[in-house]
Amino acid sequence: MRQHADPRGWSAWRTTGFLLGAGLLVLALLPAASPYPAGDPRGHMLQHLLIGMFAPIGLALGAPVTLLLRTVPPRWGRAVGRVLRGRPAHALTHPVSVLVLNVGGLLAVYASPLAGVVAEPVTHLHFLVSGYLFAWVVAGPDPAPRRPSVPVRLVLLGVAIATHAVLSQLMYAGVLPGPAAPPDQVRGAAELMYYGGDIAELLLAFAMLTARGANTVGHAGTRLSAAAGRS
Repeated sequence: MRQHADPRGWSAWRTTGFLLGAGLLVLALLPAASPYPAGDPRGHMLQHLLIGMFAPIGLALGAPVTLLLRTVPPRWGRAVGRVLRGRPAHALTHPVSVLVLNVGGLLAVYASPLAGVVAEPVTHLHFLVSGYLFAWVVAGPDPAPRRPSVPVRLVLLGVAIATHAVLSQLMYAGVLPGPAAPPDQVRGAAELMYYGGDIAELLLAFAMLTARGANTVGHAGTRLSAAAGRS
């Protein structure tokens, strides 16, 4: 494979991040791994946090698109590049689109009657895709069409944090629609959303700022490599 001969190599941190994200996803989908009994809202919340927030961070930081572009034949790589530069990709990864998918999914599941209507696998798929897109746009090392500036990405994180905070407080107060459950379980689920969401979004902010610093340092090396290739 081309990646094996790539002089740039591949970061072990990226592999670790991707495997960690995949492991969290598998763990979330194993009923036997849940510390809560079936039907407990705390178990559902933990599952949604793992599928929609923590697993996508690891998957996005693993840079799967970059690895794909280095591995596939050039013709396929150009095709992937055309997809990434196309209008659908631009629309899907626009900050407003990413925010609507991410925050809108939370509102639909926890602040509307849709939670009891939409099949659980569909909900899980939405959380995974929207969470991955959010992590990819905010902090992913993969190439992204028209990635927003750092201030815009910080605003995205701020809105997501505020949404989690408001929803968790409303859930804690018991005013959100949802399946009947003991109040202590509902409050426990609200606490998981509040603290778990904050931890995930702080991890994203740290990854974004760390990647920005690494990219700033790496630009000079990239230009030198390009110049060497032309000489």
